Amino acid sequence: MAGGHKPGSASPDPKRPLKKSEPTDLIRSVQRALRVMEAIGAVPGGLTAKQIARRCGLTLPTSYHLARTLTYEGYLIRGDEGRFQVGLKVSDRYADLAKTMRGPSTVAEVLRRTVGDTGYSHYLGRMVDGRVAVTAVSEGTRSPMLEDLILGFDEGAHATALGKALLSTMSTQERRYYLRETGMRKYTDFTMTEPRALEYDLAQLAAEGMYTEINQFRTGVGCVASVVRDDPDPRCRTVIACTMPLPELRMYGTRVKNRLRRAADELVQLV
Repeated sequence: MAGGHKPGSASPDPKRPLKKSEPTDLIRSVQRALRVMEAIGAVPGGLTAKQIARRCGLTLPTSYHLARTLTYEGYLIRGDEGRFQVGLKVSDRYADLAKTMRGPSTVAEVLRRTVGDTGYSHYLGRMVDGRVAVTAVSEGTRSPMLEDLILGFDEGAHATALGKALLSTMSTQERRYYLRETGMRKYTDFTMTEPRALEYDLAQLAAEGMYTEINQFRTGVGCVASVVRDDPDPRCRTVIACTMPLPELRMYGTRVKNRLRRAADELVQLV
């Protein structure tokens, strides 16, 4: 029958997109790794290497090597009974996708998203009239209530991670003058009240690129901060910080610091 379909054949669906023809230069190992990620992501409890091999049509050694590699890169974690589960790096890539789809942000939006991702309160700090000050706050339910850390708070730079991050943008002489003018009040038994001890602490923290404070502003509370912009003009220097219960800082510190770095990268275009 000219121009018609063969008897018994299905008519093509005009609404269904045509499947792309497969290129000839694909890297098969990348394809297999992606199939492994998809298979593991579909099972909340994770899969063993043997189960991965069966579901993805791979040999056991291949599935094991792929899973080991993805675990090393942070895209998988190995849990109980040798089961592989989706790792934290996947959430980073999701955040990258969301950022791409979302378009330009505001400072308030970046803080709200970061709070939404972590549950912890986040703060923006800047130099205002020559003082270290909190200039934006977005509160999270997992952080303890700190009545002092509110918009406009401009004390305790030596005792907070936010303050230490901004102090790190000053020269030694500028810090010495600043601390002489503001004093180094003792907030807890762990507060540093000697400039020399603070200088050593800042040098250690600068090497990590992340400023951490534990028990120095409030007992049982930890704070982490990152420099967003270190500008020759002190008024343009900006940092971001977050607070959390000390046990959670010890458990989730690496994850929180990574999220803080991402927020700092976003904010540098906005402040």
